Amino acid sequence: MKYMLMIYGNEVEYANMPAVDLQADMAAYYAFGASAGERVVATEALHDTRSATTVHVRDGKTITTDGPFAETKEQLGGFYLLDCKDLDEAIELAAQIPGAKTGRIEIRPCVVFG
Repeated sequence: MKYMLMIYGNEVEYANMPAVDLQADMAAYYAFGASAGERVVATEALHDTRSATTVHVRDGKTITTDGPFAETKEQLGGFYLLDCKDLDEAIELAAQIPGAKTGRIEIRPCVVFG
């Protein structure tokens, strides 16, 4: 089963992280990706919320807004799409993602159509 593991953290704190800490954090993410191995289907880091555009359609008109949909203390910073045997394995892997130590990891199973 595929699970989306979404990494939420405080992007302001991350942006102000000293370079040496940022390098160590990135090394930890690379190490996690290597340890997850072939279970990693896809992974991406996202630009901060200043680059976000929110789209909605009302009365047939497309409306765009600069910024994220909601203002929160923690922002979506990236994700892993993993192929795991079950939720327990997804939880075990989520706990190994470096962002789990300072933020939160949301796990959502992917819908299988058909």
